[in-house]
Amino acid sequence: MITTLPRERCAEAVALWHAAGLTRPWNDPDADLGRALDGPSSTVLAATAGERLVGTVMVGHDGHRGWLYYLAVAEEHRRRGVGRALVAAAERWLGARVPKVQLMVRDDNAAAVAFYERLGYARQDTTVLGRRLDTEGGVERVAPRTPDVSDGPPLTSTGAPRGPRRPRRGGR
Repeated sequence: MITTLPRERCAEAVALWHAAGLTRPWNDPDADLGRALDGPSSTVLAATAGERLVGTVMVGHDGHRGWLYYLAVAEEHRRRGVGRALVAAAERWLGARVPKVQLMVRDDNAAAVAFYERLGYARQDTTVLGRRLDTEGGVERVAPRTPDVSDGPPLTSTGAPRGPRRPRRGGR
């Protein structure tokens, strides 16, 4: 059965993500999970077999496209259709909200690429760029860069961009 992940099962979900090799030291899966469950445009879907949590997928959207994250299936439940069912449930959830879905797969995860290709996903002609906005283990945000004079047109005393100079009339 696939439902929204109940809050009391969050620790199980994070343990599943660790076991599936989805976590990285620079990401906080507990915080990711909390944001997804608290956000108005995201959730985490959970697959259960009896009372056991056997799979998850995090879904979210930006109003234009949907994203899949943290698709994980317990080792002993793989190749039984759980991953396929989770993706289908995520697509239904997103399909009610946005017209398309995307996901990112790490370059070294050929098995995941093959799985998604079997489901009809195709490589896109895009490059994903990223930048960290927090410090290692903290929540300090990056301060905006102070503009340099070479960044654009000069500013007026009010801070507005100065327009192009107009020729003076009357030969002044």
